Amino acid sequence: MRLRKVTSALMAAGIGAGLAVGYMHFDASAVGTAEAATQHVAVAAATPATAAANLPDFTALVDRAGSSVVNISTFHAAGKGQVDMDDIDEDSPYYEFFKRFGGMPNGQGMRPQQPTRGLGSGFIVSPDGYIVTNAHVVDGASEVVVKLTDRREFTAKVVGADKRTDIALVKIDAKNLPALDLAAKPSVKRGEWVIAIGSPFGFENSVSAGVVSGVHRALPDGQMVPFIQTDVAVNPGNSGGPLLNAQGQVVGVNSQIYSRSGGYMGLSFAIPVDVAATVADQLRTSGKVAHGRLGIGVQALDQSLAQSFGLPDSNGALVGQVEKDSPAAKAGFKSGDVIRKINGVAVADSTDVTSRIGNTAPGTTVDIEVWRAGKAVELSAKVGALDDGKVAKVSDEAEQKGKLGVAVRPRSAEEQSAGAKGGLVVEQAGGAAAKAGVQRGDVILGVGSSAVNSVDELRSAVDKSGKTVALLIERQGRQIYVPVKLS
Repeated sequence: MRLRKVTSALMAAGIGAGLAVGYMHFDASAVGTAEAATQHVAVAAATPATAAANLPDFTALVDRAGSSVVNISTFHAAGKGQVDMDDIDEDSPYYEFFKRFGGMPNGQGMRPQQPTRGLGSGFIVSPDGYIVTNAHVVDGASEVVVKLTDRREFTAKVVGADKRTDIALVKIDAKNLPALDLAAKPSVKRGEWVIAIGSPFGFENSVSAGVVSGVHRALPDGQMVPFIQTDVAVNPGNSGGPLLNAQGQVVGVNSQIYSRSGGYMGLSFAIPVDVAATVADQLRTSGKVAHGRLGIGVQALDQSLAQSFGLPDSNGALVGQVEKDSPAAKAGFKSGDVIRKINGVAVADSTDVTSRIGNTAPGTTVDIEVWRAGKAVELSAKVGALDDGKVAKVSDEAEQKGKLGVAVRPRSAEEQSAGAKGGLVVEQAGGAAAKAGVQRGDVILGVGSSAVNSVDELRSAVDKSGKTVALLIERQGRQIYVPVKLS
């Protein structure tokens, strides 16, 4: 199970808010006459039985699905290298040990790596022995052993693994196995009940339940996966196990947790079943996964950017950069376009674009609706292959904050040869621009969808803008839009 750090400040803020809300609710319900109070107590006394009757019962579901969930043990042969300190959390009790006795970058105290074992989960997806799990569960393993609920053990073959989505497919030599269906691909909603089955800390076929906390979550190293967030208790060893809805359908593959302790802290993340099914099918067919790309950099919209482009809401993804000769360039994409629909389906955010395009087979033609110069424009693009390790993503580097406050100059011919043509180099940044994150050395390429190559053009474009102006900035070879609130 991959671990992520959560800042203590965030945790403290969340706990404080929860206590405040709880206290206010109790205080309001306690106000009333003695008679009302008596009635309230009587109702409260009856509540536990009523609540128990309304709680979901997962026993039949677990009886059906539990036998399809497997325990996966991996063996990693001894290596001649050293422990990579970058892979160990500084809060881990093992950090100081490895720092002193092995894995130091300068080689002092280095010890050969010892054989290691790993533990994870998986679930059978076909009666003839195909099993879905996480790519990080089997990554680098020299041996993979699958243990079924009937205690039979099999040495498994890794059919293929895709690190971009963290999905792997393994195969055991067995028949007539109980399998879970990936074909249904049910949607999930916040607040609905879900359960996880897996082997946390080696406790095989353990069941935990909770609700969906959020959907479409973006994580730093999962740009092609719109993760499902839950509050289901998921721990190391649960990786690769199924996330099921109340009907027993697979809705996701448990993959990651956010934690400072190494264990469950209320935040767990699963790969949606539609992503897992698509990847597993490709792995079964060819042993590898071909991801798609358009060759654009996209960033999330906020209210300020949406207003500056005249959008009615903040749904969609803003195109900041279009790579030369890319599928997007050939399709007519421009910087400043806002992707609103893909094949007629609305786009929620930038993660939606990267995951849907990334998991589209190269060569597929997609119809994309973009918002350009105040109106909808239809584009058709043939998806290319993501074979160079690039992922269409631009991070939101600037903060939006409150006239422009920049000193600029035109770019020299030498400077233009290294990047996009035209533009104005920022010599000094102050006022609203500085508050928004504009820095000395940034290159202003445009305002909204209009290119600017002179101070007069910049001034004119800003004067025509409303309360917020979207500056297209080039910084270190990347292009992003920065929303600047004008005073």
